[in-house]
Amino acid sequence: MSGKNSPYTYAQAGVSIEAGNALVKAIGPLVKATARPGADSEIGGFGGFFDPKAAGYNDPLLVAANDGVGTKLKLAIDYDRHDTVGIDLVAMCVNDLIVQGAEPLFFLDYFATGKLENGIAERVIAGIAGGCKQAGCALIGGETAEMPGMYAAGDYDLAGFCVGAVERGEQLTGERVAPGHVLIGLASSGVHSNGYSLVRRLAEDKGWKLDRPALFDADRLLIDALIEPTRIYVASLMPLIREGLIDALAHITGGGLLENIPRILPEGAHAKVDADSWDQPRLMAFLQAQGAIEPGEIARTFNCGVGMVLAVEPGKVDAVLARLGEAGETAFTVGAIEAGERGCTVSGSQGTWSATEAWEAQHLA
Repeated sequence: MSGKNSPYTYAQAGVSIEAGNALVKAIGPLVKATARPGADSEIGGFGGFFDPKAAGYNDPLLVAANDGVGTKLKLAIDYDRHDTVGIDLVAMCVNDLIVQGAEPLFFLDYFATGKLENGIAERVIAGIAGGCKQAGCALIGGETAEMPGMYAAGDYDLAGFCVGAVERGEQLTGERVAPGHVLIGLASSGVHSNGYSLVRRLAEDKGWKLDRPALFDADRLLIDALIEPTRIYVASLMPLIREGLIDALAHITGGGLLENIPRILPEGAHAKVDADSWDQPRLMAFLQAQGAIEPGEIARTFNCGVGMVLAVEPGKVDAVLARLGEAGETAFTVGAIEAGERGCTVSGSQGTWSATEAWEAQHLA
């Protein structure tokens, strides 16, 4: 405690400049590892430069996206799982960029906490750098904010910002989608980064023991199944986008299948999704059973095992499925586009998603 006439310091207020400097020094090699043409990935300045021409673009449109990880962070904090939420942060941004046909170029992060604990911050930022390497984008800067009194002890928050580019005239807008297009789903890696407020509510109400083996997978702790990072689809999809094999993409995030697919449809196009066409992942079945969640509710809350949906012309479906398989994706047809009011209908037979009778859920855009 300072005396009446003692000089105050920033450290006495709870902010350590030395800790911040140490973190910047520690993460330097992580950032440099994400370098790519157009960016040198040096940090420490007031901003980061990127040269689109050096990245091979002639007349690029820039596309920007920002996102966070949501309440999944609480699971990471409560169970000391800080190493992969940075991947989630990158994934939520870069997956939004590729649905526009844009290649992710560079990423910036914002890490805010009450007291900077470098061991934790380094683990988080290492995950961010790892996600950037998966997506092929450079981590060119960010901000680490230490704000005493704003966060409870041990808590932190994340935000990510990503910019991509697509040559003018090659962007995906959904305008090419028409009745007859086939919908292809790419398997998700888990819950991804949406719906965790419901997951955490179920965990509390049902008394889950997250540090014990999952009921649906005895070889895995439940917390590890829940914290599995969001899959990054950039490397698998960018070649197909550039070859014109995909006419539209929908990233299945908050709002689930029902509300995200209509975002890529023109007027007069309606998506029909057949829930019988893929197996419900055991994690999703567990969540649904634990919460007695109706099929329509789960279709608008979780990704239901489908992290990305592609709209493809019928004649290109076999080639797209083959290429995605070669790229390591689990891909399957999930439905088709029909003439009708702009929106989406998800339907299933009796027994599908634990339904007691045939069902359907609809969302009109």
